[in-house]
Amino acid sequence: MKWIPQDIDMFLNAKEYVDTAVIPLLPISFKDDIKQTASMSEFITLLSIQLERQFKGRLLMLPGLTYLKNSSEDKLLENVLEWEKELSENGFKHIFYVTSDSDWKAKEQDLEGALIWLPSIPLEHMEDSYRISILENQVKQLINLFVQKWQASE
Repeated sequence: MKWIPQDIDMFLNAKEYVDTAVIPLLPISFKDDIKQTASMSEFITLLSIQLERQFKGRLLMLPGLTYLKNSSEDKLLENVLEWEKELSENGFKHIFYVTSDSDWKAKEQDLEGALIWLPSIPLEHMEDSYRISILENQVKQLINLFVQKWQASE
């Protein structure tokens, strides 16, 4: 389910079955890595859309959490931990973070939720059919990761 009114109605009616929240982590930079961060954000956003379609009814896909790439690590971590607390207090048993920003790998041990890091694939010059194919292949891999995490906690 997406963070849109009609899906939220569905979520409210089936809240006891929706135990997973997904937060895309989207970096923004206006420095030399501006194009790289834009590519990361595009890739993770498109991947999140495909992922939500696969698990509609089981997870709530939150809007991407955008942050400035040059923010202090403590500030970023504090913000994400605040999200974790809010989600946990509201019944989400599983929290997944999806990102292409490798800086999050160093913070992974501080997170309660599961961090899924995927290297960004530049999609800007690809034909639509090839782009969709790549995203579908990535989502298939993600499906396995999600199922493994769910089974491990049963």
